[in-house]
Amino acid sequence: MTEKAKLLETIAGKNRGLLATEMDRVRVLSAIEQLEDHNSNPAPLKTPELLDGNWRLLYTTSKGILGLDRFPVLQLGQIYQCIRVEEAKLYNIAEIVGVPFLEGIVSVAATFEPTSEKRVQVKFERSIVGLQRVLGYKSPNKLIKDIETGKKFFPLDFSIESREQQGWLDITYLDEDLRIGRGNEGSVFVLAKEKKS
Repeated sequence: MTEKAKLLETIAGKNRGLLATEMDRVRVLSAIEQLEDHNSNPAPLKTPELLDGNWRLLYTTSKGILGLDRFPVLQLGQIYQCIRVEEAKLYNIAEIVGVPFLEGIVSVAATFEPTSEKRVQVKFERSIVGLQRVLGYKSPNKLIKDIETGKKFFPLDFSIESREQQGWLDITYLDEDLRIGRGNEGSVFVLAKEKKS
C-alpha cells in the first residue's frame, strides 16, 4: 500500500476530524508525515496547474473549522478551499446543513502571496455568513463568481481588517488530486481536488 493510500485509509470515517480520538490524530499525523517524506513536488507554488481549483476538505485539526459543528441541530456539510492562482485569491467555504430551509454558509475570501516555494502569506479580506437560500448559494463556483462581480450579501457580509486576520500556510504535499497544508496555528489540512464540472 502506498503512503497516499495509507493516509486516505487512516482518515476514512473520521468526518474531517470531528470523530477523531487522540489516538486517531496521532495515527493520522504519522501517515501525513510519511506521505510528506515522499512528496514528488517539493516546490508546489511552481506548479500552478496542480494548485489551482476547488479543494474539498477531507481532514483537519483546525479548531476554528471543527468548531463550526457546535451549533445545536446543525451539522457541518462540505468544506471547500477554492484557489485561484492567477488572481492570487482563495475562498474558504463551509456548508452548514441539518434543518431543511435553514442550510447555511460560512465563507471567507482572502488574497495570498508566495513567500517561498511552498509557503504563502494569507490575508483574509471578507467574510460572508447567511442562509444558503437567502444568499442564492448553489455551488462554490457560483458563490465565487457572485463575490467577484461585487455582489453584496445580507445579512452578514463584512470586510476583515487584514492586519488582524492574516497567517501563513505551507503546502507540504501536492499532486493531481491531493494536497496537504500546515498552517501557522499548527493545524494540518488534507484536501482532495474536485473534478471540474
